[in-house]
Amino acid sequence: PTLSKGIGYFDLNHHRGLRWYRGHFPLRLFARLRTGGRAKAFESSGYYLFHPLAPERIARDLPKVKIVVMVRDPAERAYSAHRHELVRGFETEDFETALALEEGRLAGEEDRIRTEPGYESHHHRHHAYQARSRYAPQIRRYLDLLGSDRVYVVDADRFFVDTAELSGLFAWLGLAPWLPEEVKQWNAQPRGPMPTATRERLRAEFASDDEDLARIMGRTPSWVSAAEA
Repeated sequence: PTLSKGIGYFDLNHHRGLRWYRGHFPLRLFARLRTGGRAKAFESSGYYLFHPLAPERIARDLPKVKIVVMVRDPAERAYSAHRHELVRGFETEDFETALALEEGRLAGEEDRIRTEPGYESHHHRHHAYQARSRYAPQIRRYLDLLGSDRVYVVDADRFFVDTAELSGLFAWLGLAPWLPEEVKQWNAQPRGPMPTATRERLRAEFASDDEDLARIMGRTPSWVSAAEA
């Protein structure tokens, strides 16, 4: 997009219409002139993966789209998300309390989003720490609608240390090979380490989801391999 990487159209702004969405991207002719006809358009809106209506909307409005999903250690993702929401002022509870409150906070919210498409759930968007870390069921919704050839899963913990991960992604997207000098991590919020007992409990809870994710990816996620080493 021309102004920001994420538009949030297929989750929160779908009522604005496809014309509004397309208005965020460069004109096709201008893009082709600048790139010699090789232009590809991208956007990155993190809530698309979890929002219950986004997959169907994307499949309907962008039938030829390719979806890239980046996953990381689900326990660390939940912990990082909590810190992010604290900093932004959307969370006031400590991590353990927020985890305990999550089920109650999310109760009925997904059903309400489905029955009231214009409804924006604060809890569903900002307080789903464990639910959003269960990657497999979220990814499978896209696989069911678009097919396995249109969905690519990137292991973030490998992506930032192994250039082969980026090369594989570029090849899948049909882009010319290109490697930056380094792949930086953005928006990281510093905080102390997660308590060991909490991490172990979360990893045990995510174990079956990690097994399902491994089947989708065709390989063991890096955080599982690291824990087994």
